[in-house]
Amino acid sequence: MDAEIGSRVRELRLWRGLNMRTAADLSGISHGYLGQIERGEKPVNNRQVLEALANAFRVAPSELTRKPDITATSSESHDAAAVLADLLGGWWVGEVPAAPGRPLPEVLADLAAFHASRNKSGKHGAGNYPTQVAKLAPLIRDLLAAAADPATSRQALAPLLTAYHVAGSVAARLRAPGLPSMAAERMQQVANELDDPVWQSVAGWGRAHFISSSNRLRQYELAAAVADTAPPERMETRGMANLTAALAAAAQGQNDVAETHLREATAIAEQIEPDVSPWPSGIMQFGRTNAGIFRVSIGVELGEGPRIAELASAVHPETISSGRQASFWTDLGRGLLESRQHRDEGVAAILKAEKLAPQQVHDNWFVRQAVGAHLGQTRQDSTGRELRGLAWRMGLATTG
Repeated sequence: MDAEIGSRVRELRLWRGLNMRTAADLSGISHGYLGQIERGEKPVNNRQVLEALANAFRVAPSELTRKPDITATSSESHDAAAVLADLLGGWWVGEVPAAPGRPLPEVLADLAAFHASRNKSGKHGAGNYPTQVAKLAPLIRDLLAAAADPATSRQALAPLLTAYHVAGSVAARLRAPGLPSMAAERMQQVANELDDPVWQSVAGWGRAHFISSSNRLRQYELAAAVADTAPPERMETRGMANLTAALAAAAQGQNDVAETHLREATAIAEQIEPDVSPWPSGIMQFGRTNAGIFRVSIGVELGEGPRIAELASAVHPETISSGRQASFWTDLGRGLLESRQHRDEGVAAILKAEKLAPQQVHDNWFVRQAVGAHLGQTRQDSTGRELRGLAWRMGLATTG
């Protein structure tokens, strides 16, 4: 894995006509570290370095991860992305697709069941994106039909906004270019129809959320604006916007700014009774648990190493969805793998994540980097066998 990223970095550097020292200066890393990356001696193990290199070469981060579009994934994922593209591009809010016109209470019950199914662990639950798309697409069509009917419009619009957010999240996981932004546009259309500041703020956070690695500076600006202006009636939006701003700041190496937003989000979470708020259904999951998970993730991003275990000890991930639990164990594992003394705990954490959401873990580029980087260091013990087995399931190596 290190050799693959190193080869790609060198290829893009030469394509841009940059010598190694200039490329290192543009990306903000040392000349020696860039050389180690290119020779396959060091992994690219956080967003900050990956995105700094991408910015230096003026390419999308996906160009470095060798997955520039959905055709690099399975045929099922490709088909799922095509369904989302047709759904998000084919109909705007107010237009009615060919739908059976089911009663709205039946549609809303199915949507609630869908949100619950996404929270379950295993190969048919969290992280199974083609299955999620197959269930979600007809629900969005039904909700569009209900939203266009004056008799049911007000009841259908907010659920439709949450469904569009899920569509954008899945599209992002599938690495389908342009579709997350299109989902954010649809969320904004719904919010405009609702004409409610609460839902306008949710749509604004969704836009910031989906920008992600394509423009961290803009993501930070949008998220920080929502954090400052979201109405007080639903503090969850302010909280999630602060967490998104914290991650965007951390990815740019702005440690103090990230910490400020983390503290604000944590303070807001303390004002909300449940550890994980159920509002709005199926998307934010804001509360003390999610704030703790973000703190662990950002700690990994900022290179806090084994201290991640201390941060993680205060988190109770079992209270949140399986997908977020998997994210927690994934990031904890990545952080622990940075230390030779904590390698066993790191592998164990990633295996917990894999059990919860196999596809989500197998497709995680940073996990693939971490696992690939440690394959050559494995001993002939149970942890070494588990790591090689994980690598084999991820398509990185054989178990022989």
